[in-house]
Amino acid sequence: MLDLNSDKSIYIQIAETIENEILAGNLKEEEQAPSTNQFAKLYHINPATAGKGLNLLVEDNILYKKRGLGMFVAEGARKKVLKKRQQSFFKEILPEIIAEAERLEISAEEIAEYIKNQKGAAK
Repeated sequence: MLDLNSDKSIYIQIAETIENEILAGNLKEEEQAPSTNQFAKLYHINPATAGKGLNLLVEDNILYKKRGLGMFVAEGARKKVLKKRQQSFFKEILPEIIAEAERLEISAEEIAEYIKNQKGAAK
């Protein structure tokens, strides 16, 4: 779902939406991705904006173009998205969490225990 009021660019949100669908298993390798016109119609945005988001994924070899047919999910796309997101998590998200935990005097052990309990509750 796109947030048109977000500080994040719409085309980046489109790329992330497709990535999320790949991670969730809703878009599988060799399946056709939604077209720029489908995104434009669904979210009431310019097709060029949608195309820019899809082209980001083409550049990352997550999608590929079939002339006259549209965009398709590339082989190994899920692994690529997982790796990209994991790197982002460790480089961008986790350092902020660690810094906030230190400010709040939360130990690594407390965080690990909390995560363990949450994983157990989710089962």
